[in-house]
Amino acid sequence: MNKVPMTVTGADALHAELKELKSVRRPQIIADIAEAREHGDLKENAEYHAAREQQSFCEGRIQEIEAKLSNANIIDVTKFPNNGKVIFGTTVTIINLDTDQETTYKIVGDDEADIKNNRISVSSPIARGLIGKELDDVVNIQTPAGNVEFEITEVEYI
Repeated sequence: MNKVPMTVTGADALHAELKELKSVRRPQIIADIAEAREHGDLKENAEYHAAREQQSFCEGRIQEIEAKLSNANIIDVTKFPNNGKVIFGTTVTIINLDTDQETTYKIVGDDEADIKNNRISVSSPIARGLIGKELDDVVNIQTPAGNVEFEITEVEYI
């Protein structure tokens, strides 16, 4: 299977969630199932069925996270010298040349993307248009709103 790029922050978040699921959530669900079993007939025991459903979701999420981490190519951009080139993991400030609106994006993996926090997926149109470009370049990017010209005003390796 192909390796999927992931930032150190994204990998740390998945590791923390995995630890929480395995050390806190899973034991709690097991205790809930044991308690529900004590209530008698399992066929009509809603608490038991709800706990089993929670267990299924929890185990599924654990498997999903473990799979993501095993296929992750964790990239620590702080280990690279900042030569002004936009690469995966960099924080890029761009100016829309039509509106003079300045925006800062961090280019992250698909699972880490969060547009509300200006974290865009490496496979998004804007990120694809910026990757490989350098500080002070003017790039023409096809967005859902049409072609837009941006100037790269800052590239940070943080």
